[in-house]
Amino acid sequence: MDLRELRYFVAVAEELHFGRAATRLHMTQPPLSRAIKQLETDLGCVLLQRSPSGVALTPAGASLYDEALTLLAQADQARTRVAAAAGTATITIGTLANSAEEVGTSLAAAFRKHHPSVHVHIREADLTDPTIGLRAGLVDVALTRTPFDTTGITTQVLRTDPVGVVLRADDPLAGRESLRLQDLDDRPWFRFPEGTDPIWQAYWSGGQPRDGLIVRTVHECIQAVLWNGTVGLTTLGHPLPEGLTAVALADMAPSSLVVAWTGTNPGPLIHSFARVAAATYSSRS
Repeated sequence: MDLRELRYFVAVAEELHFGRAATRLHMTQPPLSRAIKQLETDLGCVLLQRSPSGVALTPAGASLYDEALTLLAQADQARTRVAAAAGTATITIGTLANSAEEVGTSLAAAFRKHHPSVHVHIREADLTDPTIGLRAGLVDVALTRTPFDTTGITTQVLRTDPVGVVLRADDPLAGRESLRLQDLDDRPWFRFPEGTDPIWQAYWSGGQPRDGLIVRTVHECIQAVLWNGTVGLTTLGHPLPEGLTAVALADMAPSSLVVAWTGTNPGPLIHSFARVAAATYSSRS
């Protein structure tokens, strides 16, 4: 039994499906199945009950899952303590513009508890780069929102939120319980500058080209609504200034808050940050 096998097992245990776990691990299903089978052979017990619809944890599997989480966390902490002793333990975390509340004091406190000696840099990007500089090597890990081009990038979902349209409180549509995108076809929308990730741009413009102001920050979006009646999208529950309201969009796909990093094998600090973030948001749901 090694750490790689434990990471594979945790993925299957959390997804309860070999195919989804393989996708999450960026590997094919056969070697994942072989690794889990080898783990069961080494331990001398069945960990997962297989069925056509997926898998379920056996009592032994449920016990191993709890132990595996502890062992993997200890391994990550051991690596980072060694790095800290060598004076090299730093991490740069990217956040999307105006998203300090997404990071939250609870996540910062939880990460400090696990890694008190790690020096953390925070880099905030505007709305033109949902990866917050991952591809350019400006950050080690990003806390951002989907959808965007994930080529070469691994993401882990922390939370998925419904999306609504931001309107002035005196807008004729503001009192509606919900709207559809076609209700807004005659309105000016936000646009991002040329060169912005096209998947990201298409999502936040409701899936089609729009005419309207070019914006780069959340503050610019809010001011455009207040001054010009421009419409834009936001996750429901996101705090808005006085005079603005959000109405649910019935035909708009939700947006997920994710941890993202480049490649498929994150270093121990990145892996630990993702694990701490997942635990933090799970406890808040």
